[in-house]
Amino acid sequence: MPDSSFRIYSPDSFGAAIKHYREQAGLTQQELAELIGIDRTYLVRLERGTVQSEQLRRILRILQQLGVRVVLQEADW
Repeated sequence: MPDSSFRIYSPDSFGAAIKHYREQAGLTQQELAELIGIDRTYLVRLERGTVQSEQLRRILRILQQLGVRVVLQEADW
């Protein structure tokens, strides 16, 4: 994306953002998983958009109903 931001509207777009920023940070899936204390296979599923957690679905439905969206962009801190 030209401005390096991601609009989050589905598990797929959430996963694409995670993958983009992980790669930008120069981390492998294994390295990131170890840093945050999750299993690498869970991270793989997140990046592919196949994690269908009820919490994520609810959050996305709430945002859609309110007419807003989450935009991820690189932090400047």
